[in-house]
Amino acid sequence: MFKSDRVDPGASPRPDEREASDAAPGDERPVDVGPATDADADDVEAPPSAPAAAEVDYRDRWLRAEAEIQNVRRRAQRDLDEQTRAVEERMLLEVIDVLDDLDRALASAEKAGDTGSWIQGVRLVSDRLLSSLARSGATPIEPIGAPFDPHLHEAMLEVEAPEGMSAGDVVHVIRRGWKRSGRTLRPARVAVARAPAERA
Repeated sequence: MFKSDRVDPGASPRPDEREASDAAPGDERPVDVGPATDADADDVEAPPSAPAAAEVDYRDRWLRAEAEIQNVRRRAQRDLDEQTRAVEERMLLEVIDVLDDLDRALASAEKAGDTGSWIQGVRLVSDRLLSSLARSGATPIEPIGAPFDPHLHEAMLEVEAPEGMSAGDVVHVIRRGWKRSGRTLRPARVAVARAPAERA
């Protein structure tokens, strides 16, 4: 027998026919094709890479600049310390020159036998200057009997060696020398014992 193409009005439509009938003309529903397999390359996060060469170069330059700044600061501080020391030593030498004048005045007065009250005043001023120099770190060089040292002494003349001294020893101080913190402020002018002359 041949199937009839007539549709029974009372029969329910098949599922595929029902979905087709529910869709409006021109209505296209998205089709779920499952998980995406071809993702956009721009949406994929790249793994962290090593620092770029430019970043390494910038860091190296920064470290070099920082080291140079530290060197400049140290040089500037050293120069400032040297200038400060030079000014202080110049002032100390001026005070020492005044002290030399006072010492010569006292020596002259003592030689003349002057015992006036003004001598006591001059001696008091001299002692105060000595104390001030000591507080500043300046101390006199005591060379008598010591071997001649060109860093501390300035030889002015040679004399016969006294008993108990050897050739090259300092015999007499002509002008007192001074030092400060291991540095010579002013060398002492001295007379040095000469070597004995060889007999023919």
